[in-house]
Amino acid sequence: MRAMTVVAMREEQGPVPLRLVAEMEAISAQYLEQIFMDLRRAKLVNGQRGAKGGYTLTRPAETITAGDVVRAVEGPIKLVDCDHDGGCLRVHVCATRELWNKVSESMRQVMDGATLLDLATWARAKN
Repeated sequence: MRAMTVVAMREEQGPVPLRLVAEMEAISAQYLEQIFMDLRRAKLVNGQRGAKGGYTLTRPAETITAGDVVRAVEGPIKLVDCDHDGGCLRVHVCATRELWNKVSESMRQVMDGATLLDLATWARAKN
């Protein structure tokens, strides 16, 4: 999420090199390469090779949510595996399943309600 926030903040400056993101956020460049492969597969970023290469968003930052980013990298947004069908053998007798479903839905609403533009704005306010 931090890496995508950097890309969103620098969106108008052109492609953002992963080495710059790695330096700014103290994240391993190798780890970022793995994450950005997932983000490219999800069509959230475009990669550009070469001396002036790097990554850009595929659409405006106000249309990409934190939920989009999390789903691209981590899969479904859920607190525990048992909150989705098939994740637990006790699904039909578990008294806490409804609680986990409600918590997971709240997390999805929060993540889907925050855009990369929001995150970039919040980051600028902190600097």
